[in-house]
Amino acid sequence: MNNPTFSSQSDDSRLANGVPIVDACQISRRDPHRGLTLLQPTDFALHPGERAALTGPSGSGKSVFLRALALLDPLDSGTIRWNGHAVPRAGIPRFRRHVAYLRQRPALLDGTVEDNLRYPYSLAVYRGEQFNPVRIETLLAAAGRAADFLARPASELSGGEAQIVALVRVLQLDPEVLLLDEPTASLDPDSVRAVETIVAAWFGSDPSRRATIWVSHDRAQAARVGNRRLAMNAGALDDEAGAAHPAPLASPVTGAAR
Repeated sequence: MNNPTFSSQSDDSRLANGVPIVDACQISRRDPHRGLTLLQPTDFALHPGERAALTGPSGSGKSVFLRALALLDPLDSGTIRWNGHAVPRAGIPRFRRHVAYLRQRPALLDGTVEDNLRYPYSLAVYRGEQFNPVRIETLLAAAGRAADFLARPASELSGGEAQIVALVRVLQLDPEVLLLDEPTASLDPDSVRAVETIVAAWFGSDPSRRATIWVSHDRAQAARVGNRRLAMNAGALDDEAGAAHPAPLASPVTGAAR
């Protein structure tokens, strides 16, 4: 379904004009209860083909930034544009379909792996879409999992396996942007490799129309998964490429933001 608010440009036209997939203008977040600044007013643009790696100490605001970009939390100031267009309130569910956030500890439903992968198609935003077993097998194969993995009870999965399911559940819906909030923290090395491999396979299949931001405390991993370096400190984003220009505020972040 076309939405003129979002789709007045074709993909080819947008790419030729250098329009970012996601463009944040002076977005900020505050803790309303304690009056703390969680994210200082920040400008940030994410273009097709970019794989940004975001590092920073715990509590510096990395998760706050990702959730703000995904419009999962209300902004205290600023705007988010998607493919050059403002995102109206009614369009937020559709925006989140294309700009997907994956948290560190995934939430899975009771039932099997397949039940979890079919679940999104029961939601109104995916009405008209159908579960694609062939695509699922391809995604699972990239993570080194055979088709019989679909029959596994979700309650019996390891942390790494649960993260793979959560990732496949998102990737099957073909997002444009993947916001990865420490997706491999506390996972074993094999699971880390599986997650990195499946994300690389998804990105590599259409890099001219996709982008990622990957939060990691592991600098070696950041070097592997990113072609753009970002750092967060006390709610201020530092973009080594010079694309983001946060305006400092007087109120510093404390331990309130992750």
